[in-house]
Amino acid sequence: MKLNFIKLLPALLLGACSTHQPQETAEQPQTEITAPAPARQAAVASVAAVSKDNCLVGCPVGGSSQTLVRDAYTLNNNASTRFANWVAYKMTSATQASGRSRTWRQDPDLPAADTLAPAAYTGANAAIAVDRGHQAPLAGLGGSSDWQSLNYLSNITPQKADLNQGAWVRLEDKERALSNSKTVYTVTGPLFERNIATLPNAPAVQIPSGYWKILFTGSSPADGKYAAFIMDQNTPRNANFCNFQVTVSQIEQKTGLNIWSSLPANVANTIKAQKGSLGSDLGC
Repeated sequence: MKLNFIKLLPALLLGACSTHQPQETAEQPQTEITAPAPARQAAVASVAAVSKDNCLVGCPVGGSSQTLVRDAYTLNNNASTRFANWVAYKMTSATQASGRSRTWRQDPDLPAADTLAPAAYTGANAAIAVDRGHQAPLAGLGGSSDWQSLNYLSNITPQKADLNQGAWVRLEDKERALSNSKTVYTVTGPLFERNIATLPNAPAVQIPSGYWKILFTGSSPADGKYAAFIMDQNTPRNANFCNFQVTVSQIEQKTGLNIWSSLPANVANTIKAQKGSLGSDLGC
């Protein structure tokens, strides 16, 4: 496995930055490993560089200083919510792999206080009907050299089973199918717009109220196709993901992030205000 490169953006001047496996339910056979509690200094330590560009046109700006660059994905962590602000990844036919195990681990490259341990999810599926939902998907990225990091809880959120096994996974299936013929760049993350519930075994941790995902193909969203989606945590299982298309600007307004941060401002402002046409390639 390639080692990770942790970049703390402004503070240390280290530089910028499912084959169908939809269910992340607690009932599936799984292994839980709790990482040894790292010292807080671990979050500022430079380990080894990973040169993978998972964003292509600039990773989102406006999150925290805790950014992890891995082969499978790039992640920006939120120490307050204990979940990622955003996760970006590049999916191709070569990144896919089926049958990967789900061995849940606390992220060893983040301070223990800033992310969750497996025990936080104990009883959550039974009590509030949530699955452990991957943000960077396991089936679509299981061919990555560090695929085990997809099961780090920094890449996981408590997602209602009806959403995780319904509209959300159907969008993931279409995304993966599209990546068989095209390179797909995606950035995704949670929303916290209202209180839904807390994790029973971690009562200080609010579960997200919804999720967003932005995808594009081609050398740039300005040259290729793109699509953006927002889905509420309480989305019915039989809902059609196509009904939740939005503009990138709407997602930026809700998250405070600047998506596709390397695009020229005039180009970005134009395309972010419009719904893209990639939906047609996703079956919409």
